[in-house]
Formats: sequence, C-alpha cells, structure tokens
Amino acid sequence: MGIQHSDVKYTAVATAENGRDGKVATDDGKLDVVVNPPKEMGGSGAGTNPEQLFAAGYAACFQGALGVVARNEKADISGSRITAEVGIGTNDDGFGIIVTIKGSFPGQDEATAKDLLEKAHQVCPYSKATRGNITVDLEVV
Repeated sequence: MGIQHSDVKYTAVATAENGRDGKVATDDGKLDVVVNPPKEMGGSGAGTNPEQLFAAGYAACFQGALGVVARNEKADISGSRITAEVGIGTNDDGFGIIVTIKGSFPGQDEATAKDLLEKAHQVCPYSKATRGNITVDLEVV
C-alpha cells in the first residue's frame, strides 16, 4: 500500500541533463553534480554516477530506520555505521541493480546486530520501495 499525495511530508526535486553523462541538480541548489558512467561501464569516471547517489541515499535512509528500530528495541547503536554497496550489471531485461547493506555495530553481538539489520530493512522506505524488485543482502561486519 502506497502513501497518498496528501500524506507527503517532503518532496525532493532533482533534474538530470544528458542522462548518465551530464549533470544532476536539485531545485534548491544544495546538490549540483557532474555525472559520468564509471570506467567499468565505458565512461570517463570523472564525475559521480547514479549508483553512488543511490548508495548514499540508501545508506542514510537505512541508518535512520535503524535509529527508529533501536529506540523501539532499547538497543545501543552508538558508533554504528551503515554502508550500502550498489552494483549494476546486465540481467534478462537489460540492466539491473543489486544492493548489499553492511552494518557495523560496536558493542553488539552478531545475533543482535543481524536482528537490528533485519528489522531496519522492514522499516526503511528505500527497502520498502525496492522489495521484490531487486536483491538486497544484509551483512554484519
């Protein structure tokens, strides 16, 4: 079940020019970056790429979801870090992405850390948006 337009609290607006080999900027001017395909995909690699931007957003969103879960579970996640690895490659339909979310939890045992990751994966809006569409692996590091 999706949200209704009347329930939206914030809308980010970004405009791309020239696709994967151009630039992307937000309407408020806070983000204005050159984008280029990575060298591994035949590009110059001079700028950032959409996968890096997606990884940054996913990592930040997941860390926020983890905070919600930790408060509910009364778990200490001080010093925790979430890393999102976003890969792009070919599949049956052309191209697709795959994500690995890696969580580091100083002071937590592996079972507790894994449980927190799995619960955050249920809460995170990026995880909800991609569920059933792409592979997302969770790892404790």
